[in-house]
Amino acid sequence: MKVVETEIPGVLVVEPVVHGDERGWFLEGWQQRRYAEAGIDAVFVQDNYSFSRHGVLRGMHLQHPHGQGKLVQVLEGEVFDVVVDVRRGSPTFGRWTGVILSAGNRRQFWVPPGLAHGFLVTGECALFSYKCTGFYHPECEFAVRWDDPDIGIDWPVVGPPQLSDKDREAPRLRDIPPERLPEYGE
Repeated sequence: MKVVETEIPGVLVVEPVVHGDERGWFLEGWQQRRYAEAGIDAVFVQDNYSFSRHGVLRGMHLQHPHGQGKLVQVLEGEVFDVVVDVRRGSPTFGRWTGVILSAGNRRQFWVPPGLAHGFLVTGECALFSYKCTGFYHPECEFAVRWDDPDIGIDWPVVGPPQLSDKDREAPRLRDIPPERLPEYGE
């Protein structure tokens, strides 16, 4: 497998080895020893799936306390997947990185705990998979505004995206009280 570091330390793009022939293909989606050697030494406790149609934007979500690391991938369709560093004291605070994930490229994206995560469906639809290192705590979940001009995510949108009320009403990063944000190195 190939692992590509991003501009935000700890955020990784994983390109699994795909074995294929005229019958189809096979890949290992998770193998603890190999992923630990690549820098993803995680214990997963929950798997989640979401299905969304073209133009749906989900994010930018995180939970704190009780952060969740996420190994994400697309099983069907295509998305533009984004991570924003919102950890107080981080040298990359307020910066974002993004990657195209699709059923065709079979990439995975490692999102460490303490980072805001979201995606925009760029294909006709997307079946999205999340392996999570922590349990879901709805009382700890919050969002950062998807179009915060201080962050400046370059979303590949044509027209307004479809948003939940929570995402439409999310505050800008500068308006979130610092004590609400995770601390770098936690």
